[in-house]
Formats: sequence, C-alpha cells, structure tokens
Amino acid sequence: MASSGRRPGQSGPPRALNILRGLLLPVLLAAAAAAEPTATIHNNNWAVLVCTSRFWFNYRHMANTLSLYRTVKRLGIPDERIILMLADDMACNPRNSYPAQVFNNENHQLNLYGDNVEVDYRGYEVTVENFLRVLVGRHESAVPRSKRLLSDEGSHILLYMTGHGGDEFLKFQDSEELQSHDLADAVKQMKEKHRFKELLIMVDTCQAATLFSQLQSPGVLAIGSSMKGENSYSHHLDSDIGVSVVDRFTYYTLAFFEKLNMYSNASLNSLFNSYNPSMLLSTAYYRKDLYERPLNEVPVTNFFGSVMKTLHTDAAYTGFLAAHDNETSMSIRDNLHDHSILKNGATARQSKDAQLTPHGWTEVLLEQLEGKNTDVVVVYGLATMGILLALSTWLSM
Repeated sequence: MASSGRRPGQSGPPRALNILRGLLLPVLLAAAAAAEPTATIHNNNWAVLVCTSRFWFNYRHMANTLSLYRTVKRLGIPDERIILMLADDMACNPRNSYPAQVFNNENHQLNLYGDNVEVDYRGYEVTVENFLRVLVGRHESAVPRSKRLLSDEGSHILLYMTGHGGDEFLKFQDSEELQSHDLADAVKQMKEKHRFKELLIMVDTCQAATLFSQLQSPGVLAIGSSMKGENSYSHHLDSDIGVSVVDRFTYYTLAFFEKLNMYSNASLNSLFNSYNPSMLLSTAYYRKDLYERPLNEVPVTNFFGSVMKTLHTDAAYTGFLAAHDNETSMSIRDNLHDHSILKNGATARQSKDAQLTPHGWTEVLLEQLEGKNTDVVVVYGLATMGILLALSTWLSM
C-alpha cells in the first residue's frame, strides 16, 4: 500500500513549519530594527579629567578639575566611568588654611573635596606615560579595572585637561611634556581599537588650540581656552587661601552647566557661543572639521552627562530577608497540600513544555521587540502575510 507521506494526527508537514519559521522570524526582526528610534539618549558616556600641575601656586588647576568632576557626576556620569588624575593634593597641603577642603570660589560655599571623591591617579602617578596608557588601554596586568578606561565603539568620551602649556605642548608636573603629536597618536590608536564613537577634548591652558593641530581621527571634537600666542588667565584671587582658585575658561564653563540637568537639551553650539572673549581675556577655539554632526543638534549631555538609571536608598536592602520570611511562611502552608501541588505542577510543566517547545524561537523575537514601535512591526507582518499564506498552502499540498 502506498504511503501518504504524512503521519496520523500530523496537521502539516514539519518542513513547511520550519520554512515558515525561517521566513517569518527574519522579517519581523528586520521590522523591529526598522522601528528603533533614530534619536537615542546616550548612556555609554565616560570622562577622563586631568590636572597636570603640582605646587601650591597652581591650586586653581586642581580646582578646575574637581569642578568638572563634580559637574559630570551631577549630570549623571558615575564614578566607575570617570578617570580622575590629580598631580598634587592641595587639600592636604600645609599651606591650606582650610584642611581637607578645596574651593573654586572665594565665598567658600562649595567644598569640591568633600564626600565621594574617587581619585584614580594621584601625585607622581600622573605622568605622560600613564595618561597615554589610560587612553589607549595598554596597562600592566596589575592595574585594577577602576583605573582603566573601559570604553567601547559606542562610547562618548569627554577628555578634560588643565595645567601649564605652550605651543603644541602641555606640561606634566614641570618635569615632562605631552606633545600635540603624542595626543594625536593616542587618539588615532583609540579610534583604530574602537574605543570611542565620539570624543570631545577640552583643554584649559595657554595656547590650548595648538594642542589639536595634529588630530586626524574622525569623530573628534576639540575646544581650547586660547589661540596660538594667547595666554589663559585665572578668574579671581581668594585672599584667605592666598592664590587664584579657578581659571576663567573653566569658570564660565561651570556657569553654563550650573543651569542644566541631565535631561537638558542645550546644544554644544550654545556652549561654544557662551564664551565671551572680553570675559575670557582670550579667544576660545574649537576644531570641528573631524566631527560630522552639526553642533546645534548635539546636546552637551552627550559628553558631559548620562541618563543611567540609578536607585539611591539610605536604608539597608531587606529584600533577601523579606524573601526568606515569605518562603518560610509559604513552606508551612504548602505542607498541607504537598501531594496535590506536586501532581498539578508536573501536569502543568508537561502542558507548558508541549506548548513552548515548537515556539522557542519567539523568545528571540520578544527580546528584539521590547521597547520598539510595534506599529511598524504590524505593518511589516501584514505586508508579508499574503506571501506566507500562499507558501504554506502550497507546502501543505
């Protein structure tokens, strides 16, 4: 007797079902990808903040760096994504009349060296070699993860540097120099190793613009406090401390950001336009030829902030204790119906396995569709329904 080619009770050929799955899943996954919004909020932001100066009379450089550190933390970048390098510890300097405190204003209302300051490189650790190692990721095996820039090809990085500089160099602790070609080479390696998507370099020093002259890597935006031949100046003197406590360029940068929060839409263009040469006593310079996007369309929070979701609580977490109490209480009640529950549970698992086994591929689809625009997915599904229906009919013949 000739065989019909179909087993008893089988509703359709397995081959047809497999082909339908293979066709339908790529179509819907493509629809989910198309439904993803083009404008995304960046939550993969990093900051490298560097003070390169030693000695008490350079107090303002440390205050500059700690001020930017406080700002990016307030705007949402967590400590684990900030590399803080301070060449000297002004807070513990014997000349400091305010021990363990650092201020950027003579009103002394804000202690920059208060709680939750995590310094990654301190004192003689702040060298040109260590700085370049942080950028390119070439560390010795003993260096902990907390002192590494663990960025990737989707990261937005803010690199802020302040200290004493000149024509195409920045001094580190009055003993060595970072040359413009050193910085350009490090950025080139970062790009080739897919360590950033976009990089903003901000430098507050004399002749800062000259430090960008050798940059060639795409996706890089740079801004400096002064042009070639110009000096960068301090803002004001604190008579109690005895030295200047902040530089002009950083002071007006902070004034701009104090009006914003992590959800602000202020653009990079508005930041750059906020620098007034008559107030800076120098000309702020920015280089944007390597940067593709219009500055008026890029929020400053793409580099200076983050929207990572965090949960803060002052009380100890009691979830495990509550779960243990609930488990104990439930176990007492469950003992009364142990046999019935086990029996029903086994039956339910068998039924669930029977339902989910042929459709395990849907889990991948649901993960892709989570948070997407399902209207687009529906349109794609309806557009392909006729073809899939005709194909299934033909395969079932």
